[in-house]
Amino acid sequence: MSVRPKKKLGQHFLADENILGVIGRLAELDAADRVLEIGPGLGVLTAYLADRVAHVDAVELDRSLEAPLRERLAPRTNVDLHFGDALALDLAALAPGKLVSNLPYNVATPVIAESLDGLPTVELWCVMVQREVADRLFASPSTKAYGAVSVLVRLATEKTGFHPVSREVFRPRPNVDSALVAFRRGDLPDHYREVKRVVEASFAHRRKTLPNSLQLAGVATRAHAEEALSELGRPPSARAEELEPAEFVALAEALR
Repeated sequence: MSVRPKKKLGQHFLADENILGVIGRLAELDAADRVLEIGPGLGVLTAYLADRVAHVDAVELDRSLEAPLRERLAPRTNVDLHFGDALALDLAALAPGKLVSNLPYNVATPVIAESLDGLPTVELWCVMVQREVADRLFASPSTKAYGAVSVLVRLATEKTGFHPVSREVFRPRPNVDSALVAFRRGDLPDHYREVKRVVEASFAHRRKTLPNSLQLAGVATRAHAEEALSELGRPPSARAEELEPAEFVALAEALR
């Protein structure tokens, strides 16, 4: 294959097909599934999915991959290729039921975070990401890995599977470990967009106290934030990483 992965796009192509069975198991693939794949690369996972589900929508930013992708997928009529930025395209219109992807490293976190409410038909995610990102998704409070994406993912979903992935399954071989993470949709909290805004503002300045971070982000005055924290039984010196996910829902409500 003459196509070289582009480092600036965070590309690491799947090269070992033995991992596909694990993906299929964690994704709980069904013949009726409509699957969204972001970053199909050379189509190894795309072909595997297409042979097992009703339809695959594959979104690729890199136009230089169009020819090898179409060549690999040519016999399959249940795959639609979409070329563009997954964070800019209207993917909700495709109405996928599952998101199954080897996500490009540089967009993994925003793709997951935005899909929670941006892709309301998705019921199950199975994503291959850097191990560091995987650990963040369901991290606990007061840990280094805990951040905005941890809170949002834990509020919206429940983890159903985890599988460490060797560096040897990719070309080029990355300098970091990876993991597969699967999670199923739960019920989004009421006023989720407000909750999301408060969560992101709370972690925007991690070294600051939560009232200071919220004020710097323009979400609330320090005095209002301190009052809201008091309603939660938290002191004004509290930092974002100390709060449980459910406390952010209460915080957003108190700030309304």
